[in-house]
Amino acid sequence: MSQNPLDKLPFASSDSNRIEGFLLDAVSVSTDPEFTDITSHLIKAGGKRQRPRFTIAAAGAGTKDVSTELSDDVVAGGVAVELVQVGSLYHDDVLDEAEIRRNVDSVNARWGNVKAILAGDYLLAKASEIAAGLGTEVVELLSITISELCKGQVTELRFAYNQARTEADYFESIEGKTAYLFSTSTRIGGIVAELDSSAIERLTAFGRYYGLAFQIVDDVLDLTQTEEKIGKPAGNDIVEGTYSLPVIKALASDVGPELSTLLVEGIDEAATNKAIDLIRSSSAIEDSLKQATAFAEQAKQEILAVSDNVYAQALTEMTQRLMEVDY
Repeated sequence: MSQNPLDKLPFASSDSNRIEGFLLDAVSVSTDPEFTDITSHLIKAGGKRQRPRFTIAAAGAGTKDVSTELSDDVVAGGVAVELVQVGSLYHDDVLDEAEIRRNVDSVNARWGNVKAILAGDYLLAKASEIAAGLGTEVVELLSITISELCKGQVTELRFAYNQARTEADYFESIEGKTAYLFSTSTRIGGIVAELDSSAIERLTAFGRYYGLAFQIVDDVLDLTQTEEKIGKPAGNDIVEGTYSLPVIKALASDVGPELSTLLVEGIDEAATNKAIDLIRSSSAIEDSLKQATAFAEQAKQEILAVSDNVYAQALTEMTQRLMEVDY
């Protein structure tokens, strides 16, 4: 795959260093080295840092002088969102009883559920603490984001192993658990960079549409890629009873009756593989990707309405790149 467009931005290396530094500072508990190991576990495991990098790029997209490095406050805003994301992963892995995350032991697998939950809570608290230093609007936005994230997750859990889950139910869930985090990332970039209200709304819309496309693509990859590539077992969502857009579409297709008999709690590996084959034999993957492409096109329109500078172009390329994944 081609180079990440965000890596080509003027201060990409410096920005990445600042993100990592801010993250490690945020999760360092000087009085408790073991707790620091727990809170920093997934951060040290790596990650694309897409949300804080989107915050930086969003701020840059509305900036006329792209030759000047963006402020530490912009980076801090992105780091706050990243801490919410990572904290939510700690909680998700407890709920899912996951053993692997980012190709390392999950926190709950290594330290137990209680410490994983407390560490996740700590990361959310640190995110709020950082936001408090950026103004009341950012604090309120981050609070709403955490609320929407929880609501999205609850909506998903409510439909666990429920084949009656509709596309509307699916989109309600991913709006909260995925799209809101991206739209908050880009909105915070606009707020902290003190852009005008029109640009901020455009950046927010960009993040939302990108997030919707991102989640659909992620759900497709769960059915089409290997564990080595996606960092979790293929078909994991089916095993957990999370019936994503491709599954919902497949259930409504000709393969639906046979697929329906397989999608049960406690599904084994052979049945999971058969279910995946059925889904892939239908038009569900293709139809889901068409929906993702439509969201991606809307995202590109929104960001290019802000500007066409190097930051906006990078976000446009990131959106295009999302749809060029090898399925």
